[in-house]
Amino acid sequence: MSYFHLEKPKIEREDRLQVIQAMESPNLGQEIGAFVQAANEPDYRHWDVFKHTRPLPANFSKEQAWYAVKLSRLFERRKSEIHSVDGHVFGWTKLGVFERYCHEFDLHTGGELITSVGDLKADEKKRLISKGLMDEAIASAQLEGADTTRAYAQKMLREKIKPRNASDQMILNTHRAMLLVEGDYKNRPLSIDLLMEMHSVLTEKTFDSEGEAPRFRKKGEAMYVLDRVEGVIYHQAPKIEFVNNELHRMVRFANSDDGEFLHPVVKASMLHFWMGYLHPFTDGNGRLARLLFYWYLLKQGYWAFTYLPIAAKIKQGGKKAYTMSYVYAEQDDFDLTYFISYLLRKSIETHQDFQKYVKSMRKSNSEIARAARIKHGLNDRQIQLIKYLGANPDNSTTIASYISVSGVSRATTVNDLDRLQKKGFIKKKKIGRTVYFYGTDQIEKLINK
Repeated sequence: MSYFHLEKPKIEREDRLQVIQAMESPNLGQEIGAFVQAANEPDYRHWDVFKHTRPLPANFSKEQAWYAVKLSRLFERRKSEIHSVDGHVFGWTKLGVFERYCHEFDLHTGGELITSVGDLKADEKKRLISKGLMDEAIASAQLEGADTTRAYAQKMLREKIKPRNASDQMILNTHRAMLLVEGDYKNRPLSIDLLMEMHSVLTEKTFDSEGEAPRFRKKGEAMYVLDRVEGVIYHQAPKIEFVNNELHRMVRFANSDDGEFLHPVVKASMLHFWMGYLHPFTDGNGRLARLLFYWYLLKQGYWAFTYLPIAAKIKQGGKKAYTMSYVYAEQDDFDLTYFISYLLRKSIETHQDFQKYVKSMRKSNSEIARAARIKHGLNDRQIQLIKYLGANPDNSTTIASYISVSGVSRATTVNDLDRLQKKGFIKKKKIGRTVYFYGTDQIEKLINK
């Protein structure tokens, strides 16, 4: 298996001199400046994409144009707290698009409720959070190889079905960890002990590639990020002696407000990258890195991120793009901007998807609820169940699941389900010792009226 190396253009001394002269020229400087900005925003392009850019400014070759971009980035570069194993410091550029992204986060996902859910009922908001946490847990585990389908994973989590295999267990563990972050963990400062605890939850009853329980790496133990299908190694984790020191620095960084102000989403992205770069454990590093991203944002009051399953958006775009954002940062002059830009863009896209989903849900909810309440006299809990069962013919509920989701007593649950059954909206089926309730055609008729 070979190491993956980014292609880098060959730039001669004469190219550099010509570019510098052109950038200092009153006639060409503005043209080059506009070109450079377009290469950075909204997509922060690497050479493998940039080399296809046309037209180029000032009669430059593609290598000269790339040098102009790199020179500009160097001038704007800021140092981060993250060190590479060979002594370099990862830097980043504060792009104008970052300001816009961060403003959107402050506007919609800060301490106040997300604008679009402000008029939803408490139980509807609770269900949206539950959906967001589930989708994040499922996608985060799938990114690391879990092959359980999303539909079954949701069913497993809602109905508290025991995991059938390692994939199910990964999803269950990630969901438990997300719930703990939303609950206790966000109120605690970061520490090595908390990291170990998070990792323990994420990897409970699972095994690493050597068939052992995932653990902290030992001295002399190598760790790789690779693609077995492509036969390439994307990253070799630093030696554990270096990792030990850097973890303590990462903890201080996470808990400190000293130094340059960093927007919480930018800082969370840095923590995400840092954990992924160090790869301190024999398994579970990717899920822990994404969990750390959420932990920091919730700790900083951006609790509405519990609505946003960013791992699902990453998975939708393909894991390769996610991997390459790491590779670009490490191999292209330790430029962390690639990773920050990627993660912020995925966060914004997830937020936009969420807004569309809520808008669609509100419209559907209004129509279904009106018919169910007026014509059939159903309560809000029963209406929510009808919506869930109507969304997928494979969806089902149990008495235990209904109690968990609705937060009511067993007696109330039995009454709700019995009434729905009498009205023809649900039917029950006993599998083993458990009774499952499924939707009927009556729900579809109600939805499509």
